[in-house]
Amino acid sequence: MSLDAILLAGGRGTRVGGAVKPLFRIHGETLLARAVAAARHAGADRIVVAGPVLDPALPVRWVREEPSYGGPVAGVVSALAELGADEVLVLACDLVDPAAAISALPSIPDDDDGVCLGEGGRAQWLVGRYRTRTLRRAASILPDGGRDAAMRTLLGDLRIALADAPAALSRDVDTWDDLSVAGGSAGHDREEKP
Repeated sequence: MSLDAILLAGGRGTRVGGAVKPLFRIHGETLLARAVAAARHAGADRIVVAGPVLDPALPVRWVREEPSYGGPVAGVVSALAELGADEVLVLACDLVDPAAAISALPSIPDDDDGVCLGEGGRAQWLVGRYRTRTLRRAASILPDGGRDAAMRTLLGDLRIALADAPAALSRDVDTWDDLSVAGGSAGHDREEKP
């Protein structure tokens, strides 16, 4: 099976005063660069980042959700047009350890449309691997290109297997405290977004 990846990096960072979370650093590397490296290591051929161009040096394609800040579903819908693989890895760019999260994902079971991490039966949609054709079909019926839709709206009617995993694997950086606990830093990125 061929694999592409969609990395979601278009949020407003409201809980961190508008800072650009994908540019936060852990162990000297941005969260975005860590997500790109993890997706590439997992075998993703084409990596599409849905969000503003934050690091032009990264070997990725950039797309913008319509409208900007339209949410993760709008980001997925915008990025799908750039993909050609059988499966797509969908990953939030604020994960503390994206490589560990991806490594906890098994192959998609034969009778399912995808697999995502699950914690106590609760789906972590933004750490998942999905069949591209099924995702496209689900996206095609969404109103307004998925703007402001919940991931459950996109994926809720699909057959998604849950890979039970410890909460630490889907730990993300939503607040300054989360960044501190992860041993990260914001550096100059604590300014407002452009």
